[in-house]
Amino acid sequence: MTQMNAAILCLAFIAGLLSTAFVGGGYAILALGIVASVFAKRLWRGSPKSQVWLIAGLVGLLASFYFQARTPQPAANDISQFFANEQQVVTVQGKITSMPRLTRSQRGQFWLTASWLDGNRVTGKVYVTVPLLQATGLYPGQKIAVTGVLYQPATAVNPGGFDFRAYLAREGTFAGLSGRQVEAQEQETPRWGWWKIRQKIVRSQVRWLGSPSGPLVSSMVMGGRAVDLPYDIRDRFVQVGLAHALAASGFQTSLILGAILALLRRFSVMVQVGFAGGALILFLGLTGLQPSVIRAVVMGFAVLVAIGTKRKVKPLGSLLAAATLLLLFNPLWIWDLGFQLSFLATLGLIVTVPPIVKHLDRLPVTIATLIAVPAAATLWTLPLQLQVFGVVPLYSLIVNILSTPLIAIVSVGGIVSAIASLIYPLAGSALAWLLYYPTHFLIKLVEFFTQLPGNSIAVGKISVLQLLIVYSLIVLAWLQPWWQKRSWLVGIMAIGIVLIPMWHAKYTVFRVTVLATSEPVLVLQDRGQVLLVNSCNSNTVQFSILPFLQQQGVNHIDWAIATNSQTSRRCWEELNQRLSVKNFYTSTEKQTLVAGDTKVQIDDDLLQLEIKEQTWLLLNNVAPEKQKQLASTKQLPRAQVLWWSGEVLEEVVEVVKPKVAIASAADVDSPIISLLNQSKIPLSRTLNDGAMQWTPTEGFKTTVDEVENSAALL
Repeated sequence: MTQMNAAILCLAFIAGLLSTAFVGGGYAILALGIVASVFAKRLWRGSPKSQVWLIAGLVGLLASFYFQARTPQPAANDISQFFANEQQVVTVQGKITSMPRLTRSQRGQFWLTASWLDGNRVTGKVYVTVPLLQATGLYPGQKIAVTGVLYQPATAVNPGGFDFRAYLAREGTFAGLSGRQVEAQEQETPRWGWWKIRQKIVRSQVRWLGSPSGPLVSSMVMGGRAVDLPYDIRDRFVQVGLAHALAASGFQTSLILGAILALLRRFSVMVQVGFAGGALILFLGLTGLQPSVIRAVVMGFAVLVAIGTKRKVKPLGSLLAAATLLLLFNPLWIWDLGFQLSFLATLGLIVTVPPIVKHLDRLPVTIATLIAVPAAATLWTLPLQLQVFGVVPLYSLIVNILSTPLIAIVSVGGIVSAIASLIYPLAGSALAWLLYYPTHFLIKLVEFFTQLPGNSIAVGKISVLQLLIVYSLIVLAWLQPWWQKRSWLVGIMAIGIVLIPMWHAKYTVFRVTVLATSEPVLVLQDRGQVLLVNSCNSNTVQFSILPFLQQQGVNHIDWAIATNSQTSRRCWEELNQRLSVKNFYTSTEKQTLVAGDTKVQIDDDLLQLEIKEQTWLLLNNVAPEKQKQLASTKQLPRAQVLWWSGEVLEEVVEVVKPKVAIASAADVDSPIISLLNQSKIPLSRTLNDGAMQWTPTEGFKTTVDEVENSAALL
């Protein structure tokens, strides 16, 4: 088989896996193979034989079947089949499969392979969280019993929200356990384990460096997934476009290979290959089976094979072979974002760095390379980031250029310190201490750019069609000489494809969104102007409001109304740091404001909005006594939409006579449901039904289906 034929079959396999995002996608790949077998030879003189294209189409179809076959499904006795009352306390026995980690809510989290549930034999993996003290001292492989509440993971109920259920399903898990108490069934700690080596390295590097410098060095050596790096540091690195620095991958692999081969250059080739291969296996064990690390290690072994057989390495072929092998091992990785970004960034380094360096021939080679590497990686990964996150880190290129020397120093020093700590921990601590100033400067550099205005710009998530068109343009500029000479035109076209639909939607849309949260949150988008109604709970802002506004490409709020007079000032300050708030109002005093075409009347716990000749009335946790008083004195207006949090009385419904009822709650009293049903008033409970959106042309609709469709593509 020729190299071209092998490449076509590998690409067909990958395309078949990607086609699972669409219904019947595998058959579409087969159809493309049939079409190519007929016409490829006529359009491309160097085309392989027709049989190759037919086989490629068949490989794509089989790949889609393989993906479906490997997709995890709960077994008949999976622990997820035993959901009962959400508040029922159960005891689950099993074996820990991961090192406990700290969550954002300051709880310990680990994965547990379940074997018993209240005396019943079960199977399956469980996502477990427990109080931090209960997680102390736990380790992988330990048998424990956890007492807590078994629950079904939640789906995304807001646009842009995190789909916890889909995330766990990709991990082969269909149940969560909110633990209260942990009882160890094994007291003797094993003598060996990868987790013990990781722990030894982290403790050695943290001893004299302290936090956050110590965990940062460890995460840059072993990857962020293997180390508990403080979330504020992690978030800042992600915000400025340095997430790759916390993900062990090709950079660390190249450093390890380079150092081993340089130290052993006087020995035979077999000795060099043997020691370098052992170092790669050690690195893989320390970091865990992360897709980006496995990809880097596989490519590293390809280099060693080439050295051992004295053949020239073909980076592009090695990358394609590594991708195919990894996806054969686990086809579900095709939708792992880390896997996708890792391969795209590596592809960019292989095919785009040389031409960029050539264009920068007036600069010294070192400086030109320093600019070309982050530029190439950004070029190939940014479209995918826009499709997933909808945000552009404005200073990413500058930060990457300035931080690359510091990252190299910290990574090299961290690897040397890690090796020393395995031999003599104090020596590892001393070597890590030498990295204090480079690490400190790196943290300060990141903090400086995160505090600059416009450090990240939300442009809104692009569609799959836009994503495919942009990558098609990039591939044309890579492969076709005519487009290579007009790379500036490719750039303009790509920017237009991303920004023009976004600008058109932003300045023509009129939409009201009631988010699915435990307290009232409303976002009104009026042709580029935004009104936010929010009680400002920190968790609501972080996990519901900001992701939604980010998805919509919103970078400022024209009017913000705090519905809770006791709202946290810190919460609004946090929101204002991410989004510029022009006008701020509270419900402590009666007032009227005009927000675009919408009139808003604020009166303590009542909020009345006149939206496109419709009246919306919000009751925000109004006490029953006050509701009775308002209803009896006829101080409540007639409204087309009645929206409340907490509870609402029948008297209020009878006075307001709404056409639509919205409850920012999971449960509504049965008398209210009966009254609404009798009056044929549709009721939406956002925590159950998902966020609600209203437009003048389409009326009300739920967003749950849209959220699920978006999650399917990830």
